Amino acid sequence: MSDKNRLELFREKRAEQNEKVMDFDHLGIKRFFNMDTNTYRDGALSSQTKELLGLTASAVLRCNDCIDYHLEQCAKAGSTKAEIVDALNVALIVGGSIVIPHLRHAADTLDFLEEEGTLKTD
Repeated sequence: MSDKNRLELFREKRAEQNEKVMDFDHLGIKRFFNMDTNTYRDGALSSQTKELLGLTASAVLRCNDCIDYHLEQCAKAGSTKAEIVDALNVALIVGGSIVIPHLRHAADTLDFLEEEGTLKTD
């Protein structure tokens, strides 16, 4: 049994899998990854706002990996727990009750981020 929590294991697996994907050395895949990265940079909207939007979309689309990724990015961008919870509330309203299991997943991930000291609690 690993001493690592679910979020730590996710980070490791994601890094390993991204490396495998990049090893394909495919121009279209590289361009998509580049476009994705650039989308979340400051523009007319701040990177913090864009990450909250990404989190909301991820919850509505019910992708736990995406939720974890965007929760980390929200924390890095300076979002507080209250701001993140407010964004998750929007996801719940837009997506309906089917989002609830993913809201629970997000709550656990927020706990991990708080334990690490990565998340501002307000």
